[in-house]
Amino acid sequence: MSEPRRLEVLRAIVEDYVHSREPVGSKALVERHQLGVSSATIRNDMAALEEEGLIAAPHTSAGRIPTDKGYRMFVDRISAVKPLSSAERRAIHTFLDQADDLDDVLDRTVRLLSQLTNQVAVVQYPQLGSAAVRHIELVLLAPRQVLAVLIATTGKVEQRVVTLPADAGEETLLRLRGIFLSATKGKLLVTLPQRLTAAVAACPPAERAAAAVLGNSLEQLAGINREDRMVLAGTANLARSTGDFPLSIGPVLEALEEQVVMMRLLTEMEQDARGVSVRIGHENRYGGLTEASVVATGYGPDELAKIGVLGPTRMDYPTTMAAVRAVARYLSRILAG
Repeated sequence: MSEPRRLEVLRAIVEDYVHSREPVGSKALVERHQLGVSSATIRNDMAALEEEGLIAAPHTSAGRIPTDKGYRMFVDRISAVKPLSSAERRAIHTFLDQADDLDDVLDRTVRLLSQLTNQVAVVQYPQLGSAAVRHIELVLLAPRQVLAVLIATTGKVEQRVVTLPADAGEETLLRLRGIFLSATKGKLLVTLPQRLTAAVAACPPAERAAAAVLGNSLEQLAGINREDRMVLAGTANLARSTGDFPLSIGPVLEALEEQVVMMRLLTEMEQDARGVSVRIGHENRYGGLTEASVVATGYGPDELAKIGVLGPTRMDYPTTMAAVRAVARYLSRILAG
């Protein structure tokens, strides 16, 4: 059997099954694909693919469907991730550019990715360990009331109203903001406590009490929402794919709801040379996801946080991989802006 033709037959079976949900027979392959050989030759090729565990016959059907191993070979043979169309790129640009803050950006991101792939989309919040201070703002609301704002490099904006021990003017706040920014801008959030303490000590004695209160508030803002969490959208897409989960869709929904399993899986996934990572069926070691596939990639300045989609193994891998990578890259640009 010709090795290139064997791969072509496997590719044709994967593509037909993904789009039709029906087992694929040799006659259909000859009719739909320019394989250049007879049905008898294709049947021999399919028998060899079945012996290798790349395709299988469901029940008594004359057709064949890909196995996890077959999907893996197909995915590994995708030489490059195709770019999205200009219309799809414009849609991403238009939809995500309208976001107001990090929460809105991530919410819009998963909704958009879910629509592009017809799968469940998930995104981890950027990890605080790699986040740094982008900007600090102090806004005078009343003689003793100040709005303290902390903006991180992840795009996260935290703010709170702070009551000072004595009246303060605009000049004082401008001076304190300059001191805080000089000590913290571009520095990791996890290093803020010691940096803010040093900044307060460097303030003029008459302003040190106000600086201490503001410094303490900024430190608390830096620690808000440190817990790992993720946002997801498109769970309803799974309900339309119940036939792709022969045992039960329940464990998949439970894994999504609990989040811990998905967070652990996303953290473990390492992207390949194409900039994505794909886990297929039983490659997912967590029981609830052995009938699902996950396509993910990193985003942000260090790409530690992940974005991806989850769906049945009968997935349009080329399109999904392209969408995940494109959305991740655009999300990274937004957060770096």
